[in-house]
Amino acid sequence: MAAHNPVGVGLVGAGNISDQYLTNLTRFPDLHVAVVGDLDTERAETQARKYGVEEWGTAADVLAHPDVDIVVNLTVPAVHAEVSSAIVAAGRHVWSEKPIAVDRADARALLDRAAAAGLRVGVAPDTVLGPGLQTALRAIARGDIGTPLSAQTVMQYAGPDLWHPDPEFLFAKGAGPLFDMGPYYLTALVCLFGSVSRVAAVGSTARTVRTVRSGRRAGTEFAVAVPTHVSALTQFENGGVGQSVFSFDSPLTRTGFVEITGTEGTLVLPDPNTFAGEVRITRVQQRGQDPVWETVTPVGIEAGRGLGVLDMARAIRGGRPHIATGDLGYHVLDTLISIDESVTSGETVHVTSAAGDIPLVPEDRDPYGVTL
Repeated sequence: MAAHNPVGVGLVGAGNISDQYLTNLTRFPDLHVAVVGDLDTERAETQARKYGVEEWGTAADVLAHPDVDIVVNLTVPAVHAEVSSAIVAAGRHVWSEKPIAVDRADARALLDRAAAAGLRVGVAPDTVLGPGLQTALRAIARGDIGTPLSAQTVMQYAGPDLWHPDPEFLFAKGAGPLFDMGPYYLTALVCLFGSVSRVAAVGSTARTVRTVRSGRRAGTEFAVAVPTHVSALTQFENGGVGQSVFSFDSPLTRTGFVEITGTEGTLVLPDPNTFAGEVRITRVQQRGQDPVWETVTPVGIEAGRGLGVLDMARAIRGGRPHIATGDLGYHVLDTLISIDESVTSGETVHVTSAAGDIPLVPEDRDPYGVTL
């Protein structure tokens, strides 16, 4: 029997989201987290010690570490492409938090550089690898709701300035509700319907100045550089259509709403910002009757953020494609930018990229089992 040989992982960025990644990456036996890096090396040390990672330092320390095969890029969106390009230049595979970049040119250049170097790029969200979406995909493939026709999604609340201690980057270019939360919903829809062909959208900005409302910086004001409410229509290459709301301006919180309507029924998915949850179907009822719901038997084992890193590591060692690819991440970014362009221009925008084939996660795949 071959010796267990986990894939080495390094993290660049030790902010809020690193807790979720480190919690899971340090539990997957097929991975070994070797080092954590950050501009603030004290923060890197704190996170490394908290999760039993032996080394810490700067981003350069992560890229130079001899045991690192994959670097997880958890920096702010504005520098995703820059940091990921440096990772590729150092000869490492990249897993990037979403979005892959904040413009098409930088994202395309990154993917081209990685391809030329024989390196892989994976892009969040990896929530689509969890039992929630995977169960829904199998239900649709079985014909449980007939032919899928349309989708509705809603993500609205009062905004991350309520709870985030440093929320400015979430209201800067490359963020806002569209770019921050949109990837979860649009990636799910692309997995369900296929590539987007065109979009139309409107948007607004309720306040041009916001205030940090929690933590040590509470009361600090900052400028808003993006629309904080976007309503978008999407058409998919297969003819399906979708309508979505992304908002940081709503006192009424409604998040995680994803509804897929087919010719024979409507499928309700769990929050695409989570990995699991109940998948339900309702069918046509007589007028005046309440919906009758069926719960779909879930498929797969729940894990959490970092599942895409694990899938990529196993794919590298197994010589197969990973699932949350750079091409999928680029297509979602292209769609997000097209929606943003439609908000500005008031016109329909055609999306020219495609997501490619997106395979299902095998039903028996165990994140916590040893395969390498």
